[in-house]
Amino acid sequence: MTPYRVLAGAGHRLDEIYVYTCDTWGEAQADRYIRGLFDRFEAIVARRFPWRPIPAEFGVDGFFCRYEKHVIYWKVLGDGAVGIVTVLHERMNRIERLQDDFPP
Repeated sequence: MTPYRVLAGAGHRLDEIYVYTCDTWGEAQADRYIRGLFDRFEAIVARRFPWRPIPAEFGVDGFFCRYEKHVIYWKVLGDGAVGIVTVLHERMNRIERLQDDFPP
């Protein structure tokens, strides 16, 4: 299986998601949600989900899929690994945040 790496932007977003979920619904729910995200990362690498291209108007190259209330964005890195670039809540201004999180 192709490896994946959680890039800096995604790591920061995962920390935010964990803290918010823990504060709002408790540690058990936060643990479950983060585990679910990491399971989804593995499913992405295994191509158990369609690799839908990010729409051109977002101004970045990569792919996306949903996980509950979040959208996961990734790209294929130079060494062939999947780079999880960011994880954004469905209500966030995604165009602006994607352009901040995606490496050139």
